[in-house]
Amino acid sequence: MARRRISIFGSTGSVGQQTVELIDAAGGAEHFEVVALTGAGNIELLARQAMRLEAEVAVTADPDRLAELERALKPSGIAAAAGPEALLAAASEPVDWAMSAIVGAAGLAPGLRLARHGGVLALANKESMVCAGELVRRTCAAHGTKLIPVDSEHSAIFQALMGERVEDVERIILTASGGPFRDWPREQMAKVTPAEARAHPNWDMGERISIDSASMFNKALEVVEAHELFGVNPESIEVLVHPQSIVHSMVGFRDGSVIAQLGPSDMRGPIGFALNWPERRQLPVRRLDFAAIGRLDFAPADPERFPALRLAGEVLAMGGLAGAVFNAAKEAALDAFLAGKVGFLDMAVIVEHVLGELGPEAAARGAGYDLETVLALDAAARRLSGQRVEGLRGA
Repeated sequence: MARRRISIFGSTGSVGQQTVELIDAAGGAEHFEVVALTGAGNIELLARQAMRLEAEVAVTADPDRLAELERALKPSGIAAAAGPEALLAAASEPVDWAMSAIVGAAGLAPGLRLARHGGVLALANKESMVCAGELVRRTCAAHGTKLIPVDSEHSAIFQALMGERVEDVERIILTASGGPFRDWPREQMAKVTPAEARAHPNWDMGERISIDSASMFNKALEVVEAHELFGVNPESIEVLVHPQSIVHSMVGFRDGSVIAQLGPSDMRGPIGFALNWPERRQLPVRRLDFAAIGRLDFAPADPERFPALRLAGEVLAMGGLAGAVFNAAKEAALDAFLAGKVGFLDMAVIVEHVLGELGPEAAARGAGYDLETVLALDAAARRLSGQRVEGLRGA
């Protein structure tokens, strides 16, 4: 039996590392032909992964780190490459299964290349759907690629919809842990530091997604992603705070029934589901002990404490490419927060300002747009975000 050809984009991130772990546990190079692994600054880990899985090429997004990567890979003979063009070249290599786990809008262009191969595109890069959902769907459809979401919430919805008709869906319920600040007053949240914001109570994730979860911007992106992935009306998407992070999402149907997908707070579950689809195979995740769990709590999400959710509603109401503006402003605001230029609550202020300025233009963009249009809006939103950051600093 021929080995499956696979690539993992973003292999040194949280999702990427767990993907590598599952590939290794499932037989590694003996059962998979690993074409490309990509990362950014963690050259040592990228090289170690590439040698472990006997990849054909390892690519760092940072062109200044090429020599370092070449030195690390020299004993193995594995090819090294660096920079955005190298990422696109690696993404152009045909594979049967690809993980798109580069964080942020930077994952869009490589993800679109990966979508051209047919087979399965496991999508952990939610920003692709938020920024250019119609383009991603169109590319997958044109090449016969099966798009399987890897976000735990959207994997849950995907699983709940297996064998069901989308037209029978009455509502989609996304669950959110609420992060570390779900009970904090806004006065206290205004003083939050990046270190406090990255300390997620349930999930082991990277810095940026952990802070996005603390601000609920991650959930806001997921609301938009749910609409783009499953085609449900924006009014049908709900968010509930569920502190235990056991129920990953629910789908309600027009006969009143609700199907929920449950599992531990472990990304190896949705990653493994995408890796093994359409089969289910043994995964190294703990089994739920419902007697020990005892209870599952749910509460409404507070849009006053977390304005990102309200802004997601505005993005859906605008339509078009408003999501590209929203995401770019969010990424720029997060950069400013990490750099100590703005406060935790200022991130929503920046995004709201940029969305108000550029949202109407972006909303006017209908179906059939191209990648260049998306990138131009992304750049404009980042420039305007920078101006707003400076305005807040000078206030």
